[in-house]
Amino acid sequence: MTGSVIFDPLLAWPLVWAALAVAVAFVAVALWRGLSGWWLRALAAVVLLVALFNPSLQQEDRAPLSDIVILVVDESASQRIADRPDQVAEAVAAVEAEVAALGNTELRIVPLGDGEGDQGTLLMTALAEAMAEEPRARLAGAILLTDGQLHDIARTPDLPAPLHTLLTGRAGDWDRRLMVTNAPAFAIIGEPVTLRLRIEDQGAVPVEAGTRAELRIAVDGGPAESFLVPVGEDLELPVTLQHGGTNVIQFILPVAAGELTDRNNAAVVQINGVRDRLRVLLVSGEPHPGERTWRNLLKSDSSVDLVHFTILRPPEKQDGVPVNELSLIAFPTRELFIEKIEEFDLIIFDRYKRRGILPALYLDNVRQYVEDGGAVLVAAGPDFAQAASLYRSPLGDILPAAPTSIVIEEGYRPEITELGARHPVTEGLEGYAPTEAGWGRWFRLIDLDATAGHTVMQGLEERPLLVLDRVGEGRIALLGSDHAWLWSRGFEGGGPQLELLRRLAHWMMKEPELEEEALQVVAEGQTMTITRRTLGETVGEVELTGPDGAVVTVPLEEVRPGRFEAVVEGPEIGLYRLREGDEEAVIALGPAAPREFEQTIASAELLMPAVEATRGGVALIEDGVPDLRRVRAGRPAAGRGWLGITPREAYLTADVTVVPLVSAWLFLLLGSLLIVGAWLREGRR
Repeated sequence: MTGSVIFDPLLAWPLVWAALAVAVAFVAVALWRGLSGWWLRALAAVVLLVALFNPSLQQEDRAPLSDIVILVVDESASQRIADRPDQVAEAVAAVEAEVAALGNTELRIVPLGDGEGDQGTLLMTALAEAMAEEPRARLAGAILLTDGQLHDIARTPDLPAPLHTLLTGRAGDWDRRLMVTNAPAFAIIGEPVTLRLRIEDQGAVPVEAGTRAELRIAVDGGPAESFLVPVGEDLELPVTLQHGGTNVIQFILPVAAGELTDRNNAAVVQINGVRDRLRVLLVSGEPHPGERTWRNLLKSDSSVDLVHFTILRPPEKQDGVPVNELSLIAFPTRELFIEKIEEFDLIIFDRYKRRGILPALYLDNVRQYVEDGGAVLVAAGPDFAQAASLYRSPLGDILPAAPTSIVIEEGYRPEITELGARHPVTEGLEGYAPTEAGWGRWFRLIDLDATAGHTVMQGLEERPLLVLDRVGEGRIALLGSDHAWLWSRGFEGGGPQLELLRRLAHWMMKEPELEEEALQVVAEGQTMTITRRTLGETVGEVELTGPDGAVVTVPLEEVRPGRFEAVVEGPEIGLYRLREGDEEAVIALGPAAPREFEQTIASAELLMPAVEATRGGVALIEDGVPDLRRVRAGRPAAGRGWLGITPREAYLTADVTVVPLVSAWLFLLLGSLLIVGAWLREGRR
């Protein structure tokens, strides 16, 4: 219960001040006229004015409120390295005990995790939000339990009480991190592109750490190569992409002895490889309706450089025309098939047969070209079933099917085999059917006996139509018909010749998205979509290794033949590694070394201005958790081994009672007596 004197005027304040002015004027006139009772008149005026002011005693029934201390606990990724979780747990328990011992003080604990995406530690934002939920008049202090690496210092709120910092980490901490400072998103296959890297040391770096570090580089999950590079210098690394699509380049720094964390020792660069030009050599054995179709398909793509070698006048043709009168140019066969064959990405033999124009040595060179990584597509015609067939040349050693010398000329609709439904070259081609009846018919089929590879399309009576195979480092495809041009002409609705050719070319160019056996993963935000392609009917579970080294298994579900998928939510940003059988993949959610791990050494440098502005203090948990004391406002709130909070003495008013100090009748009686006294004194005179 507390009391205070207040004035509760009986009239409005303007009228009270007007009455005061009138009273002063009357007293002044009495004094000017020399009236002997002027002082009695003045006392009467004072009594009446005091009565108008109505002095009262106000009594309040107050309920005291406890003080509030806010403890913001930084639980971001950088606080989960080394022994910092143990330090945090120790500090929280100690602060809870200290606040409980103070009495009449409450503790509000605010946990803070990682920000969304790669925002880092939003420590001051968490403090401001916690303050907004509590009465400002009760806030006696705030404590930040952190490593000091925050990313929103500009949002520091205005505190009415001391701000303190309990700092995790240890004085001997040191760390080494890898940064990719510049990396392009796209690059041309076969042309060098420069990446810029940097390795930095932080903290109390030991002498034995050295000034050079081992850097391991792995491409597409393959074996890593090691290089010894300097620390603290920008490194320019030339990289030449070997295939189209996504090229994943992984950089790894082996963990050094005593290093704080390896979370920033790896980085992944994903560069999309694009071909400048696709160089194609089309070898046509003789003019036929499909020759122009092949040429038009290839020339319609501006990214294709086509060299067309066609035999318009075979050697056995004897029409009596002198050679010097022919307008034909001898084709540079030696230059193409010996000297520059490696420059071609794809060679297509369209109804070609042995005529002596290309010696066996040239065809043997083509075979070697395939084994060394080249690609050949053979579109067979009736000649493939004859004695002059390419199968009876050095190319026969790598062809995946042998002709039976039977040519079937009967209408049929090409079909995708059961295996072809799972193969990426022919998967889903049924969706390109122009009519409900399916694709248009073909009318010629070279009977083949598949001896190797995969038969992905079949013709009449399930005979092989399209056979794909890998030979050495290269790939070869055999199409057992020369009637694919009917699809381009739209016969009976046509078919997906352009799409089939595009997929064949990309498969033979070893594009990752058309590999038969592949493990791929794409990310959107923190969500990963894992895709496993296979020619088999089942696959195992995917082993997913997170940035913290934890391994979980992810079951896959078949979404269509040969394709299994799973959607996984990544718990945190960083580098993830995936493995299923012999297939591996890597992906980075956010940057491989996120913002949380740019600076891992604990430091209060960023927080010092905010702490000093409130006369707070910084204490190292390594030296022990300090005591909490009460200090008056405006006094230093930190000392050796202690931190201070300011008591706010807040209260809640339960009831208010207002009682006049003097009765109004007493004021009236006193004023009347003074007026009568003045009248009697002046009347006797």
